[in-house]
Amino acid sequence: MLEQLPDDYTALITGGGGIARALLRVLSRDPRPARLLLATRHLPTDDEHGSLPDDRRLEIIEADVTREAGLETLRDTLGDAPVHLLFNTIGVLHQQQSGTPALWPEKRLEDMSFDALLHSFHVNAATAAMLLATLHRNLMRHPVIVASLSARVGSISDNGFGGWYSYRAAKAAHNMLMKTAAIELGRRNRRAIVLCLHPGTTDTRLSQPFQARVPAGKLFSTDFVADRLLQVLSARTPEDTGSFRDWNDQPIEW
Repeated sequence: MLEQLPDDYTALITGGGGIARALLRVLSRDPRPARLLLATRHLPTDDEHGSLPDDRRLEIIEADVTREAGLETLRDTLGDAPVHLLFNTIGVLHQQQSGTPALWPEKRLEDMSFDALLHSFHVNAATAAMLLATLHRNLMRHPVIVASLSARVGSISDNGFGGWYSYRAAKAAHNMLMKTAAIELGRRNRRAIVLCLHPGTTDTRLSQPFQARVPAGKLFSTDFVADRLLQVLSARTPEDTGSFRDWNDQPIEW
């Protein structure tokens, strides 16, 4: 797994949800990484997101990387240490929490609001780009894989149903930012691989309100998704940088 990376590599996962924890569980079975880092806005407990691995290599960085202060904390914690695998799992589709904009997938034009659009763009698109901007020095001079969760609904050419304006547009913007960053990183580090990944419908809090409509066999466990996504990464080369693929290693049109 991840044979492109050196032994004693450092893996950094951002986000504290089900896919992030499952990625760490899979990576913990690999003896090669020297450090497993999780950057999350809350110190995690074992809850509906699933457990964290009991691994002495695991370090928790309490930082909300959707904010400047959290990015600064992450940068200060890492210093000049190399990061070989950066996997961003942060995203938002719906929320009704106090103190944050109400967010729900829009069915009609009149359902849109500036607050919801801006919040979706901030979390789903800008955060991934700002992670790269913040950590660019940690991603140079060595083999590196950067992966960020996207969604098939972010494909402009594969939009046959409409709706979900904020989420679709934010994920399309995410894809453009990652594609553009892949070009620059490829010039500055020829061993860099940058990918957008669609995990499929995964049994997490993000998909929970919509799971009743998921066809049988198409709702995936977080462990299945983590394993599949790491297999997709393991099959990539620098020539694949800037591409958009799904959990089954199939390319997705932009």
